[in-house]
Amino acid sequence: MLVESVLGNETEPGWDARLRTARVDSLALDQWEAQKNRLRKRTLGGVEVALSLGRGTRLRDGDVLCWDERAATAIVARVQLGEVMVVDLRELENEPAGLGLRSAVELGHAIGNQHWPAVVKGTRLYVPLTVDRRVMDSVMRTHDFAGISYDFVPGTEIIAYLAPHEARRLFGGADQTPHSHVSDLVGR
Repeated sequence: MLVESVLGNETEPGWDARLRTARVDSLALDQWEAQKNRLRKRTLGGVEVALSLGRGTRLRDGDVLCWDERAATAIVARVQLGEVMVVDLRELENEPAGLGLRSAVELGHAIGNQHWPAVVKGTRLYVPLTVDRRVMDSVMRTHDFAGISYDFVPGTEIIAYLAPHEARRLFGGADQTPHSHVSDLVGR
């Protein structure tokens, strides 16, 4: 089955009612696959789907990819977001100016050196897990940044607080080895 455009989203008026009574098959995508506009994959029900979407199209959870009115069947994208490391920078405000600045620069260097994409929002730094969680934890513990704490949380808890361009930076990419630069650490 060839899909060249998104028909709508299950949260939109009209689609929610139609899908409630339909037989819905799911196309399970991870956060990286959802950013691709060309992809071939099977649905959970075994239907082979070939995506050929317009440039810049990004699939969202609940996007309706196929609808058969007569059979009342649909294929809906199910996007799973990975975990995000949330670095809390609030304590840096209470540190002496030199120590807080030093910790911030060292953190930026460590994250940039790993080529981890990141978004700064307020006093928090968001970094998607692009490698094993233990590796990221090890990098953070090895540096032992003064005045900086961190935790790992599901991406679904973060995405609502992000602007679209920030969400793309954290959850977008053509493969599972995203590349970033230290300049990406500055929120736009």
